[in-house]
Amino acid sequence: MAIKQRVQGWWAKLGRGAEDLRDDVQDSIGTDRVVRVGLTVIAVIVLSLTLLGWYWSNEPELVGVNEITANLAQEQNLQSTTGSATTATAIYVARTMLDKPGGFLHNDVFPPGIFMDNMPNWEYGVLVQTRDMVRALRENFSRSQSQSTEDPDLTLAEPRFNFKASSWILPPSESEYRGGIKLLLSYHQRLADPENPQAQFYARADNLRFWLGMVSTRMGSMSQRLASAVEQNRVNTDLAGDSAALQSTPRAAEIRVKTPWMEIDDVFYESRGAAWAWIHFLRAAEKDFAPVLAKKNAQASLAQIIRELEQTQYPVYSPLILNGNGFGLVANHSLVMASYIAGANAALIDLRALLSDG
Repeated sequence: MAIKQRVQGWWAKLGRGAEDLRDDVQDSIGTDRVVRVGLTVIAVIVLSLTLLGWYWSNEPELVGVNEITANLAQEQNLQSTTGSATTATAIYVARTMLDKPGGFLHNDVFPPGIFMDNMPNWEYGVLVQTRDMVRALRENFSRSQSQSTEDPDLTLAEPRFNFKASSWILPPSESEYRGGIKLLLSYHQRLADPENPQAQFYARADNLRFWLGMVSTRMGSMSQRLASAVEQNRVNTDLAGDSAALQSTPRAAEIRVKTPWMEIDDVFYESRGAAWAWIHFLRAAEKDFAPVLAKKNAQASLAQIIRELEQTQYPVYSPLILNGNGFGLVANHSLVMASYIAGANAALIDLRALLSDG
């Protein structure tokens, strides 16, 4: 009897052990399934964000000025006039910056936009040149002389575009820029209204020279920043050409310059965006200022500037912006970009002199 009870006890323990083992196996299988499902979900999210970021990184194509002008004229149901090409192009460039795939990414705080830097820097390059164009519209193109009044729409549009690009709420940058676009649309509408002569665009050589001077300054700065991808010593020429010139604090006779490694691709893509905007604006000027350019025999000069800048828009096949040393084995994309922009700037300086003296 005792042996039977002992065997029954062993058997009961063995049964309980089997049940515990089965529960442990089931728990383990359930845990593994949860882990696998979790890892799969994470992988799908990462892959989706990567593909979305890649799609958002595609830069907009160049569009002809005639197409831009015709589309806006049809949208507003009006006839094109002097200044329509420049104003319509400013509107198109600003709209493209905001409405391209992914929208305006410079102020994004959510993935994948927060992890991207190439396209946000491209946008900033476009934004700076748009600000310059709107400023030129306000200060020069829309005024006949220094004592004339400013256009009311352009007076309000300029500060809208100068709103900081990193604000994502209260208010977001996009809302300010869209407000500026609405004001440009109003100005464009009034330009073609024969019953409203207050809205004007004066296609004169001095006005064109003013804006080209702004562009030349931007190009000079951009080419220097790009060239600084390779460390170099530069002679200090800050006061060159004027023996009586002074500056606030002294600087060394030679200056060592080098763009930080983490900022090289930022400067490169900012310059790509700036060049994209310059091409559109120069094409518009080529149309609106055609009589002025013909009188100065400067059409070929402007066409060559545009041709130089178009080379900056060639596709970048390398997954990284390479930073080789000058004549080394590895390419340096920044130096190539700098050469194109510096060439365009040199031709731009000659064009400004031609408009003044030709």
